[in-house]
Amino acid sequence: MRCLTHTLLRRLSCLSPQCVPGRWSQILSPKQSSLRQSCSTRPGVVTATDVVNYWQKVFETNGIPEAQESSEYIVSFVLGAKTFQSLSSKSLRTPLTAAQQEQIQQLSNKRLERMPVQYVLGEWDFRDLTLKMRPPVFIPRPETEDLVSLVVEEESLMHKKNSGPCFPVSAPHPVILEIGCGSGAIALSLLHKLPQSRVIAMDKEEAAVDLTRENAHRLQLQERIHVLHQDVSYGSAKQLLLWGPVDFIVSNPPYVFHEDMASLDAEILRYEDLDALDGGDDGMRVIKTILALAPSLLKDSGSVFLEVDPRHPDMVKDWLQAHPNLLLVLCAVHKDFCGKPRFLHIQKQSR
Repeated sequence: MRCLTHTLLRRLSCLSPQCVPGRWSQILSPKQSSLRQSCSTRPGVVTATDVVNYWQKVFETNGIPEAQESSEYIVSFVLGAKTFQSLSSKSLRTPLTAAQQEQIQQLSNKRLERMPVQYVLGEWDFRDLTLKMRPPVFIPRPETEDLVSLVVEEESLMHKKNSGPCFPVSAPHPVILEIGCGSGAIALSLLHKLPQSRVIAMDKEEAAVDLTRENAHRLQLQERIHVLHQDVSYGSAKQLLLWGPVDFIVSNPPYVFHEDMASLDAEILRYEDLDALDGGDDGMRVIKTILALAPSLLKDSGSVFLEVDPRHPDMVKDWLQAHPNLLLVLCAVHKDFCGKPRFLHIQKQSR
């Protein structure tokens, strides 16, 4: 798995938008400097290290965030490696071909336009899976990997609770509904970690539905997932119930407060689907809809797992208390790797 997912992006996730560079500066044309003259210690020879150093300087000159990491990932991708650190010493010394240099330049030019690295490469790792990525489908963030872990842990606990040495229970067959599937990162990771599970994944954007289906086929998980092109609304329940009640509802819904949208990084504002981020004035527009639908979709004692803004746990708790007829209780709030309250476990109570 690319280390950017676990190190760089996790560090960036802990920063406020104001702390992450987001300015434009004049783009330095690669033609303004000769790669061979400026980088190589051997005349006429350009190595992977040379190219990384060259493009890092170009990115830095043009105010591109994470210049070194961006350069390393692009070069590694062209050389068929996940990370620059995983390249062998022989690969680092081997001169690059003209075709490799051309491909690196083409990808680097995209990064100069502030295109996210995930889109530049066209793929990215999420947990144990490599997923295709393309704009404007929402790029899965590293903290969302923990949301998957919480669902897997809860399923394991439920299985142990319902079985014992005297009453063995066969392997569970949980049914999971993901609302807002994007690239399919959450749904496909759950299918991968829970081999007996089935998933219904839905998204209102056709591009997201198509990408989830493509990733499911690439990972040979298409037989266990139903992907629906549908928005979540109060009228969704009837169609979703055709698949039967579900054990879990999981979602990383739009939860950014509308007033915070303008301060997001240029990479986000220019390339990603902003509807996948904008949660309305209080960031809870879609969250409220999910919670209102949950009782009619969940089995008894079923659970909802949500990724939210750190300001939302108290807001969600108050909202649930104001709607006791839903029979939903906030069971737990889990922190992300930055120590911020990020994930909610909400359970349906039996009547």
